Amino acid sequence: MAHDHQHGHQHDHAEAHDDHEHDDVQHCIEECLNCHAACTMTAQHCLAEGGALAELNLVGVLLDCAELAQTSANFMLRGSPYHALTCGACAELCRACEEACRSAAGGDEQLTQCAEVCASCAEACEQMANAEEEEDEEDEEE
Repeated sequence: MAHDHQHGHQHDHAEAHDDHEHDDVQHCIEECLNCHAACTMTAQHCLAEGGALAELNLVGVLLDCAELAQTSANFMLRGSPYHALTCGACAELCRACEEACRSAAGGDEQLTQCAEVCASCAEACEQMANAEEEEDEEDEEE
């Protein structure tokens, strides 16, 4: 049983590039999982608070963002070659969720915190999506 479990997924790139890429992926997974947790808890918080915070559009975008962040994390954990697609979509949804949280926050700490987590996740996901696009362009040039 000589299976090599140390490398989650393998690419035909130089080792130094792999280490850096692995760190970026790990970072993005953590950001996505944080985002999933923050959005899920914030949706619950909004429903519990009621009133303007329980507005369907806000709760909806929080739940959408939570779900897509979880999905992106899963794609990266599996080493799916399609993770750039989920990361690109996740980044877009995180930006929308960040905006929704900021505009509804009105001094609400939970919403402000959630907006910051979404912004951070969006950045990490944008990097992932852009890194894949650059690789595709390199592949086409060869």
